[in-house]
Amino acid sequence: MATEERDVGGVALVTGGARGIGFEVVRQLAQRGMTVILGARDPQKAAAAAEELVGDGLDVRAGTIDVVDGASVGELADRVAGEFGRLDVLVNNAAAYADWSETASGADLDDSRAVLDTNLFGTWRVCLAFLPLIRQSDHGRIVNVASGSGSHGDPQFGLATPGGTAASYAVSKAAVLALTSKLAAELDGTGILINAVDPGLTATAPGMEEMGARPILAGASGVAWAATLPDDGPSGGFFRDGEPMPW
Repeated sequence: MATEERDVGGVALVTGGARGIGFEVVRQLAQRGMTVILGARDPQKAAAAAEELVGDGLDVRAGTIDVVDGASVGELADRVAGEFGRLDVLVNNAAAYADWSETASGADLDDSRAVLDTNLFGTWRVCLAFLPLIRQSDHGRIVNVASGSGSHGDPQFGLATPGGTAASYAVSKAAVLALTSKLAAELDGTGILINAVDPGLTATAPGMEEMGARPILAGASGVAWAATLPDDGPSGGFFRDGEPMPW
């Protein structure tokens, strides 16, 4: 990877943490010595997932957060403020998926709005709520889980790939890349590093291996790398496996 990650202490929050890439990111950050809040919409799923990792000797706490619900986001931010007084790492992993056959000209805009509300505005909403706590950290890090589908640089799934499918999802992830750039420019000089990460096509659902998807461990590692960058690490970038991606 381009820059070596570091073993860290502190407090992290991972949204969409009860399964898939998010769950593995929680594990990897906790293994590096962090107290990790495993965030999920369903409190029972959050508790069960956290309990599994606690059973492995890791410091993981369940947290309820629905990124499309401002009250839910605010409640968890208040809890983190009360318990810890700061947040060192925020990983915006929660995402909504659309019909992969959807094209821009055939989109149902109500469905598109729902995808954008989770992927773009959900990410933005969580950043706004937790940024005051991240400002209290000496090593604040924000990682927005993006996708090559929101990039012109991905030859297989990018914005200009033939057919123009997965339109709403791709547009939402392109917007996440833009949000990352804007926040990084605003936070320049504060010590807070914010980057977007493409985990690549990852086997988060049955049958995805047949599509060439790679193991969840591989996809999550690049996210954990961005969450544990040293203080002289990059900000405002888009990465896969620690290497810069064009977008």
